[in-house]
Amino acid sequence: MELKRVVVTGMGAVTPLGNTAEETWQNIVAGKSGAAPITLFDASAFKTQFACEVKGLDVEKYIDKKEARKMDRYCQLALCAATQAVDDANLDLENEDKNRIGVVLGVGIGGMKTFEEEITNWAINGEKMGPRFGPMFVPKMISDIAAGHISIKYGFHGPNYITSSACASSTNALADAFNLIRLGKANIIVSGGAEAAILPSGVGGFNAMKALSTRNDEPEKASRPFSASRDGFIMGEGSGVLILEELEHAKARGAKIYAEMVGAGMSADAHHITASHPEGLGAILVMQNALEDAEMKPEDIDYINVHGTSTHVGDISEAKAIQAVFGQHAYELNISSTKSMTGHLLGAAGSVEAMFSVLSVQNDIVPPTINHEEGDNDEEIDYNLNFTFNQAQKRTVRAALSNTFGFGGHNACVIFKKYAE
Repeated sequence: MELKRVVVTGMGAVTPLGNTAEETWQNIVAGKSGAAPITLFDASAFKTQFACEVKGLDVEKYIDKKEARKMDRYCQLALCAATQAVDDANLDLENEDKNRIGVVLGVGIGGMKTFEEEITNWAINGEKMGPRFGPMFVPKMISDIAAGHISIKYGFHGPNYITSSACASSTNALADAFNLIRLGKANIIVSGGAEAAILPSGVGGFNAMKALSTRNDEPEKASRPFSASRDGFIMGEGSGVLILEELEHAKARGAKIYAEMVGAGMSADAHHITASHPEGLGAILVMQNALEDAEMKPEDIDYINVHGTSTHVGDISEAKAIQAVFGQHAYELNISSTKSMTGHLLGAAGSVEAMFSVLSVQNDIVPPTINHEEGDNDEEIDYNLNFTFNQAQKRTVRAALSNTFGFGGHNACVIFKKYAE
């Protein structure tokens, strides 16, 4: 069968760098950091005392106060971003066939805040109070509920579920949404991801793994992908949501088109539960799969938004994988890690970084990898590659590829290119 074409017609975001997609993008291009001391809980006893938190969000602008109380923080962030994206797409909801509109989100953890609060209350008060749990404990905690809330708000009756593959979750969601549309199963999919795990259990758990930076004296400089002095990632939170739409449907309603989604790849490292394959074998395979799916050659890609978490093994293996896949062209394209500014949004990382890839294609600008200092070079990384250190770079971006890799060896990759008839 002939596959249908898929385009991006709306975007919404709530991130550590802005409470809209536009504000986030402006700060990303400017090279700003979203890192600061943790305010969501008292982190003074923790090895890491900073994170990339969402700041100043008025949830009630998007969600009724009574309804918001029924949602975990991650779900609130998802609904805020989804509302923005639906509005941005300018959908005529009164006349759309809502049986053909779905919601596919990626969530790595889900309602961790709700789970932590309920179990803490049980541990402290269980003996004297008995098994008292809130009636909304389960509906707030489960990771699929954000997709459910979005469909309920708008009456979307199409495919509705979440994907969960750790830090690759929302890229997998976009890949699924892409395939559902091009196979003719839906006209429109609201797709992306959300996460809110800046909590004692979240920070403490990653600290125990020695995965987080402990550069408490200068949080804004702590995430430094591809630098020798990197010492781990920064926890982030937020949500990014894209409206993916079948091309002819978008044209018929006169929708604005940001870019075309043309390929998606998936693979597994099959190596280690938390560490990337040292030679980047899974990363190589996922990029090759995405290029094959898009029917593109390595030379067709101008920008790679890398996973780039600022961890020792991960950064090295991804750089090696890019060289293996792109060969000599690896030195002609731009590479950047926007996690140097947003921190690591875990399950939401893929969709937020896909949004950055779309905006790079639309605006012909590559955001930077910040915090690299002269001479801070790792002998295992080839600095002839253009990591777009510290300053955004203007260039024609015909197509952009976005990588995400998750604990368990899950790899997902998506490709966007300029839309043309």
